[in-house]
Amino acid sequence: MAGVNPFRKRHEGGQGPAAGARSRDETAPVPADPTAPVRRGRVRATIAAIADRIIEIAPRIPVRDLATLRAQFPGLTPEELADKLVAGACAGTATVGAGVGAAAMLPVPPAMPAELATEIIGVAVIELKLIAELHEVYGLRPPGNLRQRAMAALTSWTEERGIDIAKPASLNAALGGQMKRELRQQIMKRTLRNLPSLTPFMVGATVGGVMNRRDTRRVANKIRKDLRAKQVPWDALPDLPASPPPGPAPLPPVD
Repeated sequence: MAGVNPFRKRHEGGQGPAAGARSRDETAPVPADPTAPVRRGRVRATIAAIADRIIEIAPRIPVRDLATLRAQFPGLTPEELADKLVAGACAGTATVGAGVGAAAMLPVPPAMPAELATEIIGVAVIELKLIAELHEVYGLRPPGNLRQRAMAALTSWTEERGIDIAKPASLNAALGGQMKRELRQQIMKRTLRNLPSLTPFMVGATVGGVMNRRDTRRVANKIRKDLRAKQVPWDALPDLPASPPPGPAPLPPVD
């Protein structure tokens, strides 16, 4: 008969499920993962521990004042000196990322949360030092003692902007709970970005280094753009007291 497909299967009346109907297995709800709350709790605890460790380490990061920087890099303009600092920091964070990526390629890799925490803290130390020294180069050292300046640099890192030393409120906020919340958000973003460096392939070390170098340069460019708008020329700066030498900044593993 014209219009009839001889290869089409005919459904016998009363046999098989109704047209369009799904089996009970297909419509059954997917059971919730009972371990999901435990994993989320561990992630939050890890992030909180990393944030607390960075806050603890920040005041002990050695930061060179402007006089020391100009003595170490004589004859450079502020922009040239800032370029030197950014290049050194990018090389440092790339080395950290490559090291963690290489660790992921081991036959029996270490615990990944510990490796990732080590990378985040190591990168944070390098970038915090860079941010504090960029404020020195642009004549915008935050007021206060060593801990207050370290917290100001930490706030600048979490918000990815320069500290406005003309607004005391922005400096006081560095010691509040808002800074800790932003720090945890920044750590979460970096955790998600750095996951490719932990893939157990030969590209792990390369990807980890490239990503860290790119992210450090991006943060530095944003902060430098902000600092240029408020820059104080070197010849207009008062004689600032030298920064006291901080204590050592160890990087113990996160529990």
